[in-house]
Amino acid sequence: MNFFDAIQSSGSGLSAQRIRMNLITNNLANSQTTKTAEGGPYKRKLAVFTTQPLETDFDSVLKGKMGQASSEVKVSEIVDDKRQPLLKYDPMHPDADADGFVAMPNINITEEMVDMLSASRSYEANVTAISTTKAMVFKALEIGR
Repeated sequence: MNFFDAIQSSGSGLSAQRIRMNLITNNLANSQTTKTAEGGPYKRKLAVFTTQPLETDFDSVLKGKMGQASSEVKVSEIVDDKRQPLLKYDPMHPDADADGFVAMPNINITEEMVDMLSASRSYEANVTAISTTKAMVFKALEIGR
């Protein structure tokens, strides 16, 4: 892997984790939203990550078969959480049904905060990888002096 591939791989990781953090922030902001444009309560959003090779030329395919290929992280899709909404008894709420229950988003604040911490740490790891790669490039340039 050359320096540019390392930086591109880490940069794609930064972008993917930024999208993940934005989704988590949106989930937290909508944790009490009982009515959306689609109808029903807000559904928690999740990012699905995939890896893609940086290049598709013969050399990259050969390196991939040998286990040496460089790849980048992409958000392939954003999906709704499949969990059912929570039912909360609140007959005075404007969105309550005939029995007095309100369908609330199934968002666990603790789970979202743990996901945010994980995304933040992954983001920091990618920043550190880029900084280390940059330092290696500068050291390699100093060798030639």
